[in-house]
Amino acid sequence: QVQLVESGGGLVQAGGSLRLSCAASGRTLSSYTMGWLRQAPGKEREFVAAVRWSGGTALADSVKGRFTISRDNARNTMYLQMNRLKPEDTAVYYCGVRLGSITTAPQYDYWGQGTQVTVSS
Repeated sequence: QVQLVESGGGLVQAGGSLRLSCAASGRTLSSYTMGWLRQAPGKEREFVAAVRWSGGTALADSVKGRFTISRDNARNTMYLQMNRLKPEDTAVYYCGVRLGSITTAPQYDYWGQGTQVTVSS
């Protein structure tokens, strides 16, 4: 079993920044991909970014140039640096872990409880 705990969400004005963290426990995550997905009210969960154990990354087109994903394997922790935030980034952000490669589908083996990000205009 893997337990995931997100932190760092909050309320920020448009143009501001937030840094999300996802701390994993329960096992070493070698060969696992870690990812961030988000879900706004009334919408489906959508892919934001993912990072492999090796460091390879993928970002959704909507966040490229504004968000950066990274992970610290020694700490079993993943980060999402979000800059130039927009009101449309408002959502609950979920951390996920899956065995295998990066996918943009919400096909993760383990999920965190989510952290709210609200961007005011």
